[in-house]
Order: sequence, then structure tokens, then C-alpha cells
Amino acid sequence: MTNLRLIVIGVFVIIAGMVLFGSMYTVHQTRQALILEFGQPRNEEPNPGLHFKLPWRTATYYDKRVLSLDPPAQEIILSDQKRINVDAFVRYRIVSPLKFKLRADTETNFIDIFGRILNSAVRAEVGRVLLADMLSSKRDDVMSRITTELKSQAKDFGIVVVDVRIGRTDLPPTTSESVYNRMRSQRVAQAAKLRAEGAEIKARIQAEADRERTVILAEAQRKAQILRGEGEGEQTLILNRAFGQDPEFFAFYRSMEAYEKALGDGTTMVLSPDSEFFRFFNDLPGRVPAREAAPR
Repeated sequence: MTNLRLIVIGVFVIIAGMVLFGSMYTVHQTRQALILEFGQPRNEEPNPGLHFKLPWRTATYYDKRVLSLDPPAQEIILSDQKRINVDAFVRYRIVSPLKFKLRADTETNFIDIFGRILNSAVRAEVGRVLLADMLSSKRDDVMSRITTELKSQAKDFGIVVVDVRIGRTDLPPTTSESVYNRMRSQRVAQAAKLRAEGAEIKARIQAEADRERTVILAEAQRKAQILRGEGEGEQTLILNRAFGQDPEFFAFYRSMEAYEKALGDGTTMVLSPDSEFFRFFNDLPGRVPAREAAPR
């Protein structure tokens, strides 16, 4: 009888231990728990630590940290009929596992549903602007309107939208090639215009330089002629004074100049030895022979 009692007590202790163990659950500090009873949500536990529940209930855990939802990129037609590929993503945090469970059931469903909501908001807002607006400060206004739209719908899912961003905006290959060709044509036209303007400026500068060169050369030639005339006049005066002071030396000097000009390299002259041209070769003072000095 005693053994049977011990067995009963042991079984009771084991069952009680199992019930007690099944009633305890631990919530990590980075998670929050949702208590389910036969698949239906009953209550949520956001606080970390050791907690208790009814044994037949189960605990499902959700991350409390900031999570990311990054749906595939989509092609959007802008208001100027340009097509771009937009890749947007949202950062969110689960604040109510109960609402999250009731609205989305699973994280996979939530990614699908809220991803479509994100793409719809992006398509609606981006489709209202021009391509140039996506490259200017108006991009921030677009992001602000998208964030406001998502935050208004996030409450139904038990989440808080932390941030929404357009990660990348790319042109489709056909649009990119069309934009490139148009930009290339514009640059070619601009280059041709700059070349024409440069050629015009060059011609104007060159004409001005030629005109100044002609004026400078003419002025220089005029001054040269004046200086040359003044020099020749001064030379004539000096020579006249020298001739008046020493006629013999003047005759000698003029003869030396004549010799220098007439007797160059390879010069051949056939003259009489008593020619007037060579009179300073025969007589240094250049006196005229007696037969020529005294007339008969």
C-alpha cells in the first residue's frame, strides 16, 4: 500500500511538473510574445522575462527591433511620360503582435500585403512628378507624402513605420538610350555653337592684331625714314665740313669708299695704270700728274 502511494505521488509530481513547465514561457529582451489559445490570439506580452500562461495555450514570438521590407523594383510612368525603375523600401517595428496577427496572420502575408501597399503609394506619388523632380529637392517632398500614406495604414497592422526611402531610380534601357542620345545631341550642338563663337572671337582678335601690326609697322617705317633722312642730312653736313677743312682727305676717303664698293671678291677690272681711279695707288696724296696739271 505504501509503494502504491509513492507511485501515485510520483506520478502526480511528474504531471504537476509537466503542467508547471508547460505554463512557463520566457520572452527575450529583443522579442515580444503573443499568447494563442487553439490558434486564436488571447493576449500579448511585451515585457521580457519569465511569464506564466495556461498549459494548453502557446506563445508566438515577434521581433521588437526595427525590421526591413524591401519589395521588388517596379516600373513607373512619370507625368512627362518617362519610364523609370523605382526600388523603394520601408523600415518598420511591430508594436502590437495582436493586431499584427489579426490583420496579416503571418510575416509572409504581411510582406506581401504591405509590400503592395508600399508599391501602390510609391507609384501614385512618383507618377505625379517629372523626371527632373526626382533628381532635385522635390524628391524629399515625394518621400514625405509616401511616408504619411504608409503611416496612416500602418496602425491597422500593429506596426510603426520608422522610415521610407527610395533606394534607387534607374531608367529602363530604352529610356536610358533615348535620354543619352538627346543629351549627346544637345552637347554636340552646344560644342558646335562654342566652336563658332570661338572662331568668331579668333577672327576678330586676329583682325585687330593685324590692324595694330600694320599701324605699328607703318609708324616704325615713318620714324625710320625720318631718322634716316636726318642721319643722311647730318652725314652730308659733316662731310661738307670735312671737305672744306681738308679737300685732299675728303677725296681720299671717297676713293676708299669707291674701292670698297667696286673691288669685291673675284672682281676683274681692266684699266690703264695711270687711270684717275687708281691715282691713290700710285701716289698716296693723290696728286694729279704734272702732264695733266699743266695745260699745254
